[in-house]
Amino acid sequence: MLRELLGGLGEDTEIRAPLYVDDGKYLTVGARTFINYNPTALDVAPISIGDDVQIGPNVQLLTPTHPVEPGPRRDKLEAAKPIAIGNNVWIGGGAIVLPCVTVGENSVIGAGAVVTRDVPANVVVVGNPACVVKDL
Repeated sequence: MLRELLGGLGEDTEIRAPLYVDDGKYLTVGARTFINYNPTALDVAPISIGDDVQIGPNVQLLTPTHPVEPGPRRDKLEAAKPIAIGNNVWIGGGAIVLPCVTVGENSVIGAGAVVTRDVPANVVVVGNPACVVKDL
C-alpha cells in the first residue's frame, strides 16, 4: 500500500502507522529507513528522506508556507518549499522540520527541535530554533 501512496519507497524501509500526508506522491523515502508512529509529512512540495534514516514518533515535516501579510493570508494564499533529509540522519521524537530545509548526512536533530534553517552534515542540533551544539 505504501508503494502506491508514496512517490518512492526504498527496500527494507519501515513506516509505523498511522502516517499522515497531504498528497503522498511528493514524499520519497530511501532504503533501510525507519519512521516511528504518527509522522506528519505535509508534502505540498517534495520531501525526500535518504537511506538509513531514523525518525522518531510524532515528527512533522512541513512544506507549506503562508504569507506574513494579513491580506494575502486572509485570501488563503499558500505556497510550499521542499525539504531534503540526507542519509543516516536521526530525527528525535516530536521534532518539526520547516519548509526549505536541507538536513546534511549523518546529522542528529534532537527531540522537540524546531528546524528553521539548513542543518550541516555531521552535527547535532537542538532547541527552538534548532542550533548546532556538537560536531560529529
